[in-house]
Amino acid sequence: MELFLMTLITGLLVGGIYALVALGWVLIYKCSGVLNLAMGELTLIGAYVTLTFYQMGIPFFLSVIFTLVIGIVLGFLTERIFLDKLIGEPILSVIMVTVGLSFFFKGLVEFLWGTDTRVFDPPIFSIEPITIGFVKISPVYLWSFILALVLLVIFVCFFKFTRWGLSMQATADDETAALSLGVSARFVYAAAWSIAFMSAGVGGALLGNINGINISIGYLGLLVLPAVVLGGLNSVPGAIVGGIIIGLLQNLSGTYLDQYFPGGVKEIVPFVFMAVFLLFRPYGLWGWERIERV
Repeated sequence: MELFLMTLITGLLVGGIYALVALGWVLIYKCSGVLNLAMGELTLIGAYVTLTFYQMGIPFFLSVIFTLVIGIVLGFLTERIFLDKLIGEPILSVIMVTVGLSFFFKGLVEFLWGTDTRVFDPPIFSIEPITIGFVKISPVYLWSFILALVLLVIFVCFFKFTRWGLSMQATADDETAALSLGVSARFVYAAAWSIAFMSAGVGGALLGNINGINISIGYLGLLVLPAVVLGGLNSVPGAIVGGIIIGLLQNLSGTYLDQYFPGGVKEIVPFVFMAVFLLFRPYGLWGWERIERV
């Protein structure tokens, strides 16, 4: 029971970080209908940018704030340089551009930072576990979850209570109607990419505190895809719930199935679960069901 509870709690905490990265997937899809396949590389860039600020002597919390600012700039530039001219073009064309961006960003990271694993030195979080009853929790998981939760609350409030956030939601619901009311589609798309860079970047920084930072962080960003599909590609609450479910599923499978199927079964199980789930709920738990009348 102790092992089960520790596995459950750790999966919940990691799932909160996955939910933060999943938010970036959902935002871009909601606003433009594009599945951004460069999301893993956005996570990777954020991890290295945060590490760079931290190695310059800037406290970790301020490094995260600076990473958010850099994310805004990079998101805006990416949308303006690579994607702005594709507004109104076939969705497949835009998706293929995101594939090209994933290779470009990965090559850029390898050129700037190399491929060796790097860690935050000195460590940000204590290595002494926090004991709650008979359950021990690593501080890096707990504080990463708390920071991810705070950022998720900020983003949700942004969408519900600010003019910019409401403009983004209006464009996602009905782009033609939003344009007729004076909402700028170019601004909405640029804002979506900026927030995607922000959420994925901080998620990458938090994941880097757990296992160190290397190219594999990009794969962890892609691992969030089952969470996005599970919750619904255009649902912000679905991204949060899906991230937590995938975190739980990954940790439980790693604890109980790795002994029978050695070789990284916990990285495979989320995708198997996604494939089976799609057979019964193609639109996810809270995704919009599109009905076409002929």
